[in-house]
Amino acid sequence: MIYLGPGGTPHGVSGTKDSMKYLAEEGLNAMEVQFVRGARMKESTAKEIGEEAEKYDILLSIHAPYYINLNSEKDETIEKSKERIMKSARLADTMSAWIITVHAGYYSGMSSKEATKIIGDGVVECSEKIKEENLNVKIGLEQMGKEKSWGTLDEIEKVMERTDMAFPVLDFAHYHARFNGALKTEDDFRDLIKRYESIHEGPLHSHFSSIEYTDKGEKEHLNVEEYEPDFRELAPILKEKDYDITVICETPELDRDSLRMKEILDL
Repeated sequence: MIYLGPGGTPHGVSGTKDSMKYLAEEGLNAMEVQFVRGARMKESTAKEIGEEAEKYDILLSIHAPYYINLNSEKDETIEKSKERIMKSARLADTMSAWIITVHAGYYSGMSSKEATKIIGDGVVECSEKIKEENLNVKIGLEQMGKEKSWGTLDEIEKVMERTDMAFPVLDFAHYHARFNGALKTEDDFRDLIKRYESIHEGPLHSHFSSIEYTDKGEKEHLNVEEYEPDFRELAPILKEKDYDITVICETPELDRDSLRMKEILDL
């Protein structure tokens, strides 16, 4: 099954709860709820959103706040980052969102190995708390698009070796930007997905947009029809897979570009 939907509330819709019916009527079946400015939603609101999502068969995920750095030079920042992950996890469980996507941190002047160890410590601690609280949610570690940001598949794999609660999130635009336009052909996409499958068997949670970038990585998300990277090269690979795939649209067009991707996929 391929799930498609926007990262955030569609244009013209009053809020997350009302988005469920709207997306279903458009023919979409997924949404990533955005907590990027903070996980401040009331538990009662999260419950109502979950009920609406179930009613309209919308698969929910959550994007945790941007203000997370599990490898900060400040202990206070690390502790607050773990609190933000846990707040997101609790709300995700309440609304039956199955995964929270996390920007885990920065290198902060350290080597990849050093940063991965410290970030892994934070992820493991949050994973243990999630299990203790019986929360039914995974921590999605997102591929990052800037050279100063922690988050390559190699680094994510090292953390996954330490906890079964960590889950890789493919961000095709971020990968394309970080590695200087790496996704040019169908074979480029195929190689990336093979690498993903080498560290994780099962469903794929992903983000897609076109992207503007510099030699330091991502600069700005662009609409699908900019074709960099080109979703038309990815679509046939996704259709081959026998596991569930979620593609969250992160372009300025949100649900409209989700529908463009659905058209390309011929779903």
